[in-house]
Amino acid sequence: MRLVLLTALGVGGATVIGAVIGFFFKKISHKFSDIVIAFAAGVMLAASVLGLVLPSLEYGGKYGLFITIAGIFVGALCLNLVDKLVPHLHKLVGTDIEPHHATKLNKVLLFVTAIAIHNFPEGIAAGVGFGAGDTSQALVIAGGIALQNIPEGMVIIGPMLAAGMKPGRTFVCAMITGLVEVVGTLIGYLAVSVASAILPFALAFAAGTMLYVINDEMIPETHAHGNERGATWALLVGFCVMLATDVLLGG
Repeated sequence: MRLVLLTALGVGGATVIGAVIGFFFKKISHKFSDIVIAFAAGVMLAASVLGLVLPSLEYGGKYGLFITIAGIFVGALCLNLVDKLVPHLHKLVGTDIEPHHATKLNKVLLFVTAIAIHNFPEGIAAGVGFGAGDTSQALVIAGGIALQNIPEGMVIIGPMLAAGMKPGRTFVCAMITGLVEVVGTLIGYLAVSVASAILPFALAFAAGTMLYVINDEMIPETHAHGNERGATWALLVGFCVMLATDVLLGG
């Protein structure tokens, strides 16, 4: 449990680390953030298959295929519903609540709230990985999510400061978005630990949320600034790093 808590704090803390960087570098290069996000997407893509989908099939037994497919779609549908209620990141670009053009604090807070809401299922995915009992896989899954959170933490600072929010309050808001992920990680872990029967579905559900985030949030974000080729290579490198890690750790 101590390792789970430390990892949860690390995943949520990655957003805070990104926020701190954002204070010093208010204009982060899109090329840099795109590469980091793409690399994290590759890690999360491999982790979702190797660390979540395949174990779900294994633990599901006779009905493993049905449970896994159902879990993936339920996880994706849940995030799709959240997306319709609170659009996130690239879906705010080009609208009147585009982060770097925001002039009203309530619009910026909507942007921050969207990030916090979307962080919750990502935290659950990290927690479910620990609930499966495979610590090495869980750590890699959490690592991929944390990598994504760093540039995400960077981009929420500028809009809040530009809207006139005091630095102290800005930092607190960034911490809250990370705290949501900590709570999600603990809930995911405890839910699977208390009711092991839900493990196959929970693993697939977590995979569905991760696959949705990768395709709907991360890849479009990395392809929005004319750096598609670099982002594609970074994704492949991230995928292969996760694959190699899984093989070397005996996954």
